[in-house]
Formats: sequence, structure tokens, C-alpha cells
Amino acid sequence: MPKNEAYGQLSQIRRSAVSVPSNIAEGHGRLTDLQFRHFLGNPRGSLYEMQTQIELAGDIGYLSNEQVSKLMEQGAEVARLINGLLASMSGAGTSVRAETDSANPASTANSARKGSER
Repeated sequence: MPKNEAYGQLSQIRRSAVSVPSNIAEGHGRLTDLQFRHFLGNPRGSLYEMQTQIELAGDIGYLSNEQVSKLMEQGAEVARLINGLLASMSGAGTSVRAETDSANPASTANSARKGSER
């Protein structure tokens, strides 16, 4: 992207990209599965916002079609992971989460990432 976009569209893409794992971690730290499910909606929204910005960057020529395609495929994979997590919790109520689950939110994200690499 051009240097003059460093504080515009590129900044918006970065903020929404950082928001995805941050909201997952924050939701994981909540006390109930129901609260966690609620917080998983936030990263989905940020992901879709980021994908919109990527499409716009492609439309105005800041990114090539290949770059847009690759980034959109990666975003779609993250969306599938989030949707899979939501689906696995579909029957989740307001039960209190086990203390060991929230010991290290980063390890949960790493476990999810490693599981998707198999």
C-alpha cells in the first residue's frame, strides 16, 4: 500500500486483525460458556470488517488480485474456525467454566491453531 495509506485503510485493517484474537482471548476469560459465545461474535464482526477493507484495497488498486484472494482465503479459514467453535458450543448454557480452562488464553489459541494444522 502507498505510504499515505499507513494511517488510513492499512491502519483499519491492522486494528480489525488485532481485534480478532483479542476478543477471542477476552471471551475465553469470561466465567460462562454463554458469555464466551457472546464474545465470539465480536471477532467475527472484526474479521468481516477486515475482509471488506481488503476487498476495497483491491478495488482501488492497493492490493493485487492475488493478494486479495490469498488474504480472503485466510480470512475464510479463520471464519470457519470461529464458526466451528461456536457450533461446538451450541448447547452451551450458563455453566461456570473450569478454572483450568482459563489458566492461559494464549495456549487455547495455540491449541486451536495446532488442531487446524492437522
